[in-house]
Formats: sequence, C-alpha cells, structure tokens
Amino acid sequence: MTRSLVLNFQKGVTALGARIAALCPEREILLRSGQQVRSLHISPRKQWAAIGVASILCLGLGGTALSIRADAAAIAQERALLAQQGKAVASSAGKVADYRKSVDALAHDLAERQDVMDDLYKSHFGNENAQDAGPDLIGSDEAPARISLAPEAAPLERIASRQHHFARMLTSAVERRADKAASAIRSFGLNPDTMRRTAARAQGGPFMPWKGSKSAMTDDLQQLAGALSRMELLERSLMAIPSGKPTATPMLSSSYGYRSDPFNGHAAFHAGLDFPGHYGQPILSAAPGRVSYVGQRQGYGNVVEIDHGNGLMTRYAHLSGFASRVGQQVARGDAVGRMGSTGRSTGTHLHFEVRVNGQPTDPRRFLQARQDVLKVQQIAKARVADLDHRG
Repeated sequence: MTRSLVLNFQKGVTALGARIAALCPEREILLRSGQQVRSLHISPRKQWAAIGVASILCLGLGGTALSIRADAAAIAQERALLAQQGKAVASSAGKVADYRKSVDALAHDLAERQDVMDDLYKSHFGNENAQDAGPDLIGSDEAPARISLAPEAAPLERIASRQHHFARMLTSAVERRADKAASAIRSFGLNPDTMRRTAARAQGGPFMPWKGSKSAMTDDLQQLAGALSRMELLERSLMAIPSGKPTATPMLSSSYGYRSDPFNGHAAFHAGLDFPGHYGQPILSAAPGRVSYVGQRQGYGNVVEIDHGNGLMTRYAHLSGFASRVGQQVARGDAVGRMGSTGRSTGTHLHFEVRVNGQPTDPRRFLQARQDVLKVQQIAKARVADLDHRG
C-alpha cells in the first residue's frame, strides 16, 4: 500500500515536471545578419531564470507601488490631521477673540456705568466727599463677585459688583437724606409731596433717548437717579421755605390771627406778624427767591413781595423805602427794603406775611423752626449753593 502511494507520488511529480518543462521547452532563435545566419539556443533553465528575474522585478515594482501608495495615504492622513489641528487652532483663536470682545465689552460697560455714577453724583453733590454726603456711601471691598468669565476677567467683575454695591448704598443714603428734608418740610406744616410735584412741573427740554448700552444704565442706576432727583426737589423746596427773620427786631407788636383793630377796636383778622423797630431799619428776605412786586397796596403802604416758588410768597409792608426791584433774585438775608410806617399803620414797624398758594398762614411756624430742622435746611442750602455756583 505504501509502495503504491510512493509510486503514485513519483508519477505525479514526473507529470508535473513534464508539464513545467513543456511550458519552457528548449528554444532556438535564428538571427540573420546580411548573408550570415546565426542560431541562439535558449535552454529551459535560462528561460526559468529569466522568468524568476522578471518575477522578482515585478514583485519589487509592486512593493514599490504599494509603498508609494502607503506613503501617499500617510501623507493624506497627516494633511487631514494638520487640517483638523488648523481648525482647532482657528476655533481656539475665535474663542480667544470672543473672550477678548466680552472682556472689552465689560470694560466698556464699566466705564459707561462709572461715568453715569460720576455725573449723577457731581450733579447733586458737586465735589462733596461721599463720606460727607452720608455714612454709608463708600462701597465695601468685600462685595461679592460672581465670576462668569475667565479668571483674567475676575477683576473687572469685582469692579462691576462694587459699582452695583456702591449704587445701592448711595441710593439708600440719598433716600435717608431726602426723608430728612421731607420731615423738615412737614414740620413747617407743608406737604412735601405737593411741593415736590409743584417743583417737578418746572421741567422741559427735547426728548433725547439714552444712547448708552442697557447694561450701563442698570436698574440700580435708575433707582439712584430717581432718589437723587427726589432729594434735589425736596431740598430745593426746603430751601425756599422762609425761615429767616425779616428784621433784627427780637420782639413782636402784633401776632397772627384775630385781634382788636388798632384804629376802630373792632374784631379783625391779622394776616401776618408785626415787628417794631427804627425808621429806615433794613428789611431782609426770609428765604431765597425772586422779587415779584415792588410798590403800594391798599392798607399795606409800600410793599415788597418775594416769590419763593412752590406756591410760597412773603410780603413785607409799611416800608419807608425799597432796596430791590421786580425780577431781582435775592438770597436769604438780602436787604429788600427799609422799615417805615406807610399805609394803615400806627407807627414804625414791619408787617410780615407768609402766603401759601395765595392764602395767608401763620409765619411763626417758619420763624420758630427747630434747630435740627434749620440744620437740615442749612445743609441743603450749602449743597445747592455750591452746585449753583458751579453752574
């Protein structure tokens, strides 16, 4: 059995060899050159050697082609990677640019907001220190900061937080100061809300919309602006209240209200206070205002009337002469006339009236104001005078 297999294997090998030999039989090639003929014998071994060499060359060229193709694929992959990296760099650059824009925008908003606060503060306090305007006007370094940008922007966010904190504290201090002015006005028997509305009506000008960014004019600043406006109106109203004495005379010869008429003894209403004094003695304005009338009125003789705004008017009667003219702006304590005894008068004295919206009221409440009220009035006077001086 084994011998038969061996014989069959040998036969198969012999047959394969015969087939291979048949593929490359011995060849003879005739070469003719002129009259000569030469023959070239190519043995099967040489043919197979040539085939081997050709195969090796083909394999080499195939390997080279595959290597070139692999290199091209690698280069393409590297190019794709570089392109992806380029996109990543461009994206990072875009993020950096956006970040810078956000930081620049925040810095711009901070500058705008600071300008708004500076303008608001200076327009109502001039160069007055924040500490002088109120005990709580200095922002705290411990104000919380919500950092929403990169760490480099943290200082800007802290500044923004401090600005909001300062605006809220300043608003609170301004509201307290305005409340003091309102309380002082009420102590004179006047309604501060009515006076403030009256003063607020004297405004105007073309409408010019706010051009700053919305973030610069925040709700905090709008509340601050409203509080400062209220304080401004109340303090100017308080200043206009006639609390200064119209003459240096320390005593009264006749009070406000019902009395016996000095000429006929009948019951009569006396609409002011009478101050006796020396002939020609200076008569002083009880509050700042504008001289609205200089002349004679029946029963009063020579009269000077001063309009203090908000419906307040003071009248100085029985004068011997005038020291002011219609339209003149006068300050508290300015001389507007001289004491005399003109009109329906029994002797040298000043008849002094205070009228609110044309109706007489007792001048005592104005001339006998409490010291704390006068102090508030003096503070308001100093602040407003400084602002008016600055124009």
